[in-house]
Amino acid sequence: MKTVKEVMTAHPVSVTLLDNIYEVAVKMKDSGTGFIPVVDSSDGATLIGVITDRDLVIRGYADKHSGSTAVETVMTREVISVAESASVDEAAELMASRQIRRIPVTRDKKLTGIVSLGDLAVKRIFADEAAEALSEISQRPLH
Repeated sequence: MKTVKEVMTAHPVSVTLLDNIYEVAVKMKDSGTGFIPVVDSSDGATLIGVITDRDLVIRGYADKHSGSTAVETVMTREVISVAESASVDEAAELMASRQIRRIPVTRDKKLTGIVSLGDLAVKRIFADEAAEALSEISQRPLH
């Protein structure tokens, strides 16, 4: 059975609490993603949060925060992550149960990658589970 490490995107773009929301937005644009992990600036690897493009809009700009606003203001602290040694089936089940599309991958609390439903589907690994999870997530109401 394949592990998350085998399908994840390694070395993802990340930010620290020293960055501001404008810098996050630029990194999202430059890397073509709407999901950026926040890591501890002291070691550059310990996962402490995530920021999505939705977080930037809802908690940032819609609340009239400027681009110089600290990452801490808009980030999600309660991060769900998966160990790189977990099976892709476990990751798919976790993502479906929590209704999330992307999940940070860690080893000893250190960020090592990101796995998305797309990674699972594109790699043709548990495509049915990934498709089902995406369907369930897409049908949930936005709040």
